[in-house]
Amino acid sequence: MSAVGEDARLAAVHSYHLLDAPRPVVLDELTRLAGAVFDAPMSAVTLVGQDREWFAGKTGVPGDGGPLVNSFAEQVVAEGRPLVVEDTLAEPRYRSWDNVQGAPNIRFYAGVPLIDEDGHTLGSVCVLDDKPRETAEKHLELLWTMSGQAAGHLAALRNRLLLAELGDELSRAISREEDFVATVSHELRTPVTTIQGYLELLVDNEELAPYRRLIDPIQRNGERLVRMVDHLLAGTRPAAAPLPLLRSLTDLVAVAEAAMAACKSQASTRDVPIVIDAPEGKATVPGDFTRLSQAAEHLVRNAVLFSTTGQPVTIRIDGRTIEVVDTGAGIPADELPHVIERFYRGQYAREQAVPGVGLGLSIAERIMRAHDGRLTVESAGPGRGTIARMSIPG
Repeated sequence: MSAVGEDARLAAVHSYHLLDAPRPVVLDELTRLAGAVFDAPMSAVTLVGQDREWFAGKTGVPGDGGPLVNSFAEQVVAEGRPLVVEDTLAEPRYRSWDNVQGAPNIRFYAGVPLIDEDGHTLGSVCVLDDKPRETAEKHLELLWTMSGQAAGHLAALRNRLLLAELGDELSRAISREEDFVATVSHELRTPVTTIQGYLELLVDNEELAPYRRLIDPIQRNGERLVRMVDHLLAGTRPAAAPLPLLRSLTDLVAVAEAAMAACKSQASTRDVPIVIDAPEGKATVPGDFTRLSQAAEHLVRNAVLFSTTGQPVTIRIDGRTIEVVDTGAGIPADELPHVIERFYRGQYAREQAVPGVGLGLSIAERIMRAHDGRLTVESAGPGRGTIARMSIPG
């Protein structure tokens, strides 16, 4: 990195006013969630300054930071890509480090860059263990997702500081909304996610097989609650607030596969098959893989929920477009203009008690707007299915 580029990066790090400051609760909660998801004793959101690193959020990691001489996060920033060390003692570069030889005895490290909304690499989001372990590509994708969440929280914190300096009513309103989001995340989502983690351990325990019929409905309802809270958190962000994107060349076929995998359990329960109709090879567009996958997941989940047993849902890739096609309940003409509105639920959804809070299409539409794209929903009427289309410009 050039001296000018490094100066800009350091200026970005300092613009968040978190070095030597109390850690934001929301970042501590994010690391606690990461630890629960990965079953790792240590996790951190690390900012990398000129000559030291600082933990803006942490769980299980001692201290507040330290010199860069023993910093894995500094390696992530320098390389600009994820770093995975499955056994530090097997790596000559790391085996002599103080934090490997002594507390906290790091044996495993997996971290991805923490990139803010302006494209500056601030540090890393990572999980650590005092035992060697392996990792998979899907684990790095989850870390990328959490890194995007951390960047979003950092942007909100910085925006709060800037607006507070103006001292106007808009600043106070946004502050209250951000406090609400942080409170919901802290008081509801994190405990439920942790409960889900323990339930997965119980499901894997063969000795508890006789109690599986009791555990399974708890797990399903927990997953439903997590999705509902996620929808509320995403759907109640201020309309003018920026949506952080990690832009790269993204394969729409991989986006479709991720959306299908996320909805597989629900589709299986309802006996609704999901098929992908895609061209040979890749269909790449500029975009954020995680965000586009989230948008596609909302469309597929809606299609599954509004289909009956045996009715297929098709995810079709055509150029720069993803279409989710179902032959289910359909949408009346008078409701069609309103389906993307926040919290809107049509007559069929209300009468049939279809799960959801009416935020999925609104969230997907916002993701498409952030990509300068479009979300359109078409239906020939009740009982004649729906086509939801994501169009991403080149």
